[in-house]
Amino acid sequence: MDSGFVDYVKICCRSGKGGAGSVHFHRDKFTAFGGPDGGNGGRGGHIILRGNKQLWTLIHLKYRKHVIATEGVNGSSANSSGKQGKDEYLEVPLGTVARDAETGEIHFEITEDGQEVVLVPGGRGGLGNANFKNSTQQNPQFAQPGEAGKMEWKILELKVLADVGLVGFPNAGKSTLLSVVSAAKPEIANYPFTTLTPNLGIVRYHDHQSFVMADIPGIIEGAHTGKGLGLRFLRHIERNSTLLFLVSCDAKDIVDEYKILVNELKKYNPELLDKKRILGISKCDLMDDELEEEMRKDLNKRLKGKNKAPFIFFSSATQKNIAQLKDMLWDQLNH
Repeated sequence: MDSGFVDYVKICCRSGKGGAGSVHFHRDKFTAFGGPDGGNGGRGGHIILRGNKQLWTLIHLKYRKHVIATEGVNGSSANSSGKQGKDEYLEVPLGTVARDAETGEIHFEITEDGQEVVLVPGGRGGLGNANFKNSTQQNPQFAQPGEAGKMEWKILELKVLADVGLVGFPNAGKSTLLSVVSAAKPEIANYPFTTLTPNLGIVRYHDHQSFVMADIPGIIEGAHTGKGLGLRFLRHIERNSTLLFLVSCDAKDIVDEYKILVNELKKYNPELLDKKRILGISKCDLMDDELEEEMRKDLNKRLKGKNKAPFIFFSSATQKNIAQLKDMLWDQLNH
């Protein structure tokens, strides 16, 4: 397992306290008792999330449990405002969702490179006494204190942004397909839960075009209940615009296995079924043309109604129909 992929972190954020306003009166060699000229305090430092398209994981924040911004500086004489506290920026990959750790409330999501959103605002700076002068109060002897900063626990969660999501049971051949159509090098082994992290691959297409494919870790029956590692991985599928369901040609019943996968997604989030989908039958080098033709007839008969989906037989090992599969995916993504 590649432990370099981290898609969930919990961090304690402390924004800066605002600086206090100043109580001061103008003095110089010509003026013994001038009017109020106390400046405002500077605001405390914010904690800000910034999108960075070069990042694919939250691992750089995994061991950073506390993020602390600095305090604003107090105001001073001659209407001088205090300096603002230094903002703390946390660079995050696109697709990062920020939530309150206690209530679970979603605050916002980072979807664009360079996008900046304040996660925890710094305290406001207090107003100096110059702000409180009026016709009845010529020499106010008071100013505002700075507002306290906030200390809050936040959860950052990454949802992978990819065009095509591979959905299938362990051993359906997802990792092998991804390694064949892209430069991704996922770990490949023949046991359940081989892929414990979403692998992303750039699939090259004609004329220098490309799309992103994500191998979502194998889901098993009951994934929507949190069985195995299901829920954590299902959320990555929410982002894909097309779902490629993979079922091995040696499955007991291809349509039944496909229906189980669809049902898991439906229980987790029914909206996932609105996405475009393709059924890919993998490992076809294991069967002859006659058997394939029989299976094709069976699939045409049984893939109807809400289970209807275009399907294709392919083999990653021999590259059979790999080009046609890429064509099908490209058409789905662009129509």
